[in-house]
This record gives sequence, structure tokens and C-alpha cells, in this order.
Amino acid sequence: MSVYEKYEAVIGLEVHAQLSTKSKIFCGCSTAFGSAPNSNVCPVCLGMPGVLPVLNKQVVDFAIRLGLATNCSITHRSIFARKNYFYPDLPKGYQISQYEEPICQKGYVDIELDGGNVKRIGITRIHMEEDAGKSIHDLDMDTLVDVNRCGTPLLEIVSEPDMRSAVEATRYLTSIWKTVKYLGICDGNMEEGSFRCDANVSVRIIGASAFGTKAELKNMNSFRNVERAIDYEIKRQIDLIEEGGTVVQQTLLWNADKNIATPMRSKEEAHDYRYFPDPDLVPVVVDEAWIASIQALLPELPNARRKRFSDLYKLPAYDADVLTQERELADYFELAVAVLGKKNDENIKSVSNWVMTDVLRVMNEVKIPMTDFPVLPEHLGAMVNLIADGTISGKIAKDVFAEMLVTKESPKSVVERKGLVQISDTGAIEKEIETILTAFPNEIARFRSGETKLMGFFVGETMKVMRGKGNPKLINEVLKKKLTGA
Repeated sequence: MSVYEKYEAVIGLEVHAQLSTKSKIFCGCSTAFGSAPNSNVCPVCLGMPGVLPVLNKQVVDFAIRLGLATNCSITHRSIFARKNYFYPDLPKGYQISQYEEPICQKGYVDIELDGGNVKRIGITRIHMEEDAGKSIHDLDMDTLVDVNRCGTPLLEIVSEPDMRSAVEATRYLTSIWKTVKYLGICDGNMEEGSFRCDANVSVRIIGASAFGTKAELKNMNSFRNVERAIDYEIKRQIDLIEEGGTVVQQTLLWNADKNIATPMRSKEEAHDYRYFPDPDLVPVVVDEAWIASIQALLPELPNARRKRFSDLYKLPAYDADVLTQERELADYFELAVAVLGKKNDENIKSVSNWVMTDVLRVMNEVKIPMTDFPVLPEHLGAMVNLIADGTISGKIAKDVFAEMLVTKESPKSVVERKGLVQISDTGAIEKEIETILTAFPNEIARFRSGETKLMGFFVGETMKVMRGKGNPKLINEVLKKKLTGA
């Protein structure tokens, strides 16, 4: 048994989701990303003397929405607290957060593991808080501070230490990411920092009940980096223990270029933030009617939709997973399927293939959101209908799709305008095949001597002279008859 197999990891994640509100949590300043430094600020988010914060109701709506989606109990009376610490990008000297009475508590998320097994990951709490500013260290001058982000609304989702591998942690994080995007409360952009996480990692001998000393990992801006960083830290701690060393509680920064984590600061004792209730903010009171009104508007969530796609559309698990990664992509697929003339397994799988290959390829190339995709889902479904009824071939469909990307026309219009209707006249196909066979007697002899792979050669030559418009199925049938007499 490998030395690493003696240990198990204990992992908990703290996820921060920046909410997609137009204004900040306690003032009317814009939350727009990319504004000029220190332009989206006011006396409230700067903590100037004499100002009073006013809670943005939409932040509470979004918190309840996520709490319900993650099976949390919603706290009917929650309070805000001041988290006191001093740092250059925190002009007030404290951050408004929630501590003893968060808005959501005791929820869970189910993740699917290899082999189809499901594991439940507990959620300790979800609380509302404001973001701090940003310190800038890489401009070859003294540290600069941009306080635009001060007061931007966040939800912090704190998991139980229920994950035992980097893969489990990444799947849990992915589940939270998909959920906040499906709910429309966060854009999920990890590169811009609107969705980020810290990981608390420790190891212990398998079978032990006590937790080991944990290290906190920061600066992970992609799912891949989260998995790599956690794997690195698990191995580092095991190697350290096996060499007779001791794991110390500290914060580590992940360096994706070097594939290592380096110490940021030690945390041998928990920092005393001196939490106390914010005297400027009244308690948040949520009644059952408010909860019920939000519950009624919740969309179908990713796990449920993925299961429905597998059950209803008979899609492979891989297809269902890819198509439900984002709500808009899943909507696009279903709108395309809705216009199919025959909703059989073959046509539905064809729509799935087009979405997963051509649609996603274009989106990745031109970096556009699904809502701006030029080919309407109804047009994609109509194009699959034209393939299914023999009007066009799959090869011609590639040309039709490319044209629709530019003109946004319906596939029927493109086919008629460019004269792309597939030739399914058996007589016309036989005439072209006779010409081909006359031109290649040696190849015919080789085919009849056992080189049956030459069938592809004859099909290709026929399609070439017919400029791709010949019905492939009929071409194969006629060639087989001509070459074998069958």
C-alpha cells in the first residue's frame, strides 16, 4: 500500500459569490466591473462620518433564493455584524457581514461521483456581506488601492468539512457555480473574481476521528486550479508528516504558473475580528410569505434538469451533463427540440450533437453569450428536420449552418437561395455512378477482389461530381448494387 493511501483528506470550502445587482449592498453606487479606479464610490461605502447604510432588498431576495436551492433553512430574523480588521483596502476599518445569525443555515448539495454514486455535502451557512476593496501590488510602485469593490454585495457559502478529495471539492464547487448561474444571482466569472473560493485542507490517518491541522488555500481562479492546489496541499501535508514534521496552520497562495502553494501568513491562532452587531442596521425579518413568493419563482435546478434530459430525451449522461452546464444552453437545446417534426431518439441526439459541437465551438471562438448566438434554436431544429426528411445531407447542413451564422436566415431560406437541395433522384444518381465506374476499372477490380474499403473512395468520387448534393444513403445503395450485384 502506498504511503498516501494511509491518509484521507478533510476539505471544506468557503465560496464567495458576487451578486448580480446593479447597485451595492448598502448604497446606490454601481457594481459595474472595469470602471475607472475609485469612481464607483460614495460616503456610505467609504464609511465617512455621519452616513447610514440602507440594505438593498434584492440582496436578501438573492440570499433566500440560494438558500432554498441548497436546501437550507431560512432564518426569520438575521442580523448584520461588524467584522473588524485593518487593511489598506478597507477604508471603514470593518466589514459588514453576518456572524451569529446568518440568513441561511444547515443546507446541503448532492454531488455525483464516478460510478454514479451520490454524496451529500453539508452547507453550514450562507450569509450576506459586503466586499472589500482591492490592493494593487504589481505596477512597479507603492501599493495602490482601488475601493470600487467596497460595498459590492456577496454571499459567502461555507461548507461542512465533508469532502475527502480534490475531485469531490471541485464537483461541489461546480455544483454551487452552476446553481448561482441558474438562479441568475451571479455571473460566475472566476477570472474577474465574481465567483471565488478558499479551501481549508487537512489530512489524517484513515479511521481517525480528530481533524488534523488545516491550511487555507487562496488565489485559485479556475476549477482546474482548485483541483490542482488541493491535490498539491494534500501531498505536501502527507510528505511533511511522513518526514517527521508538523503541519502548521497557515494561509497559502496558489501559484498556477509554478504549480506550488507558498505561505502568505501564519494563522496559529484564529484572528479575533471582534464581531458585534452593527448598530446602524436593523435586523432582517423574513416571513413565510416572502419565502413562498421566492420559492414559487425558482427555476428547474441543474441536477434535476440533467436527470430529466437523460430520462425524457434518452440522452447519454455525457450529453445531459454538457447541455445543462448553463441554463441558457439547456434552454437553447429544448427550444430546438421543440420544433422537430419527429421527436425520435435519432433526431434529438442530432440536435444534441449540433449544440455540443458546432454551437459551442462558435461560442468559444467568438466569446459571446448564448443569448447573442446568431442561429436561433428554432432554426437549428428546422435544419435537423431538413436533414431527417432528406432535403439536405449532413455535409450540406454544415454549409447551411455557416450561412445562418452570417445571415441569421432560416435554413429553408438558405437552402432555396443557394440551391442546396439534396438530389434524391435515383436515376440521376445512377447516371453519375455509371460515369464514375467507367473511369475507375482498376479500382472496381480491386474492390471485387476483396478491398471493400474502396467503397468509401467510390462514394467520395460520386459526391465530388455531384458537388455534395447527392443523397449519401442512396449513393451507397446504388454503388453496392452496381459493384456486388446485391
